[in-house]
Amino acid sequence: MLKLLFIGDVVGRPGREIIADRLPRIRSEHGVDFVIANAENAAAGAGITGAIAKSILDSGVDAITLGDHVWDQRGWENEIGQMERVCRPANLPAACPGWDHLIITARGFRLAVFTVLGRTFMNVKADCPFLAADRMIAQLRGQADAIVVEIHAEATSEKQALGWHLDGRVAAVLGTHTHVPTADGAILPKGTAFICDVGMTGPYASVLGREVKPVVGRFLDGMPRRFDVATEDVRLSGVLVEIGASMGEAKKIDLLTVRMGKNSA
Repeated sequence: MLKLLFIGDVVGRPGREIIADRLPRIRSEHGVDFVIANAENAAAGAGITGAIAKSILDSGVDAITLGDHVWDQRGWENEIGQMERVCRPANLPAACPGWDHLIITARGFRLAVFTVLGRTFMNVKADCPFLAADRMIAQLRGQADAIVVEIHAEATSEKQALGWHLDGRVAAVLGTHTHVPTADGAILPKGTAFICDVGMTGPYASVLGREVKPVVGRFLDGMPRRFDVATEDVRLSGVLVEIGASMGEAKKIDLLTVRMGKNSA
C-alpha cells in the first residue's frame, strides 16, 4: 500500500510557511510516499514564481500542479519549462509552455499526475476536460502504475461527472479551486478515490484566503479594492489517499487538516 498526500490550493506566504513547518512531520507520522500540492495561488495569492516553486519543493513537496491562475505572475511563462516537477493544466492550448503531466516515483511505484481545468463558470481558454483526461490516460498507459487526476473547477457537478467518467481508470479524481474542503470523499464503485474539493492551505480567517473587510466591501458596493492575503487561522488542508501497489486502485481517502502550531487536526 502506498500513501499519497494531495495538498489543496496553497495561498500566499501563510500557505507556504505551514507547508515548510508541518510537512516533514506529516510525512513521517502518516507514512506518506508522495506529496503533490496545487500552488497556483502561492505568490501573494495569485500565480507562482520559479523561486517560490523551488521553496515549496525544498519543503518536501514532490510535485506541484497549477490551475487557472497559472500565468498570473509576469515572467513565469519563461521559467516553467525549466521546472521539471511542476506541471500546468493539461487542457490548456498545446502551444502553452510547461509540462502537461508529471511522473513521480517512490518504492519503485510510478505515480502520474495531471490537472484539467473545468469550463463551467470558468473564464479560461481550455479544451474539454473529459476528452483531455481521456487523451492523457491513453498517453500515460504503460508509463505509470497509477494515475491521479486533479479537476480544478468551479462547478461541483462538473467535478462529480468527471469522477464517474474516470472511475476504474485512475486511482483518484481530486477537486481543487473553490478553497473549501468538502465532505464527499469516497471510493467510487470501480476503485477511484473522489472528492469535490480538498480545501485550501492558507489563512481560514478570510474569504478564500483574502482579508475579509475589502472582500465584504466589494460585495456591498462593487467598488474595486486591493485583496491582500489574510494571515490568521492558518491551516494545511488536503487528502490522504491509500493506493494498492498491485492494481493501482484507491483503497481509502481521508481529509487531513492541520493548524499552524498544533499537533493534530
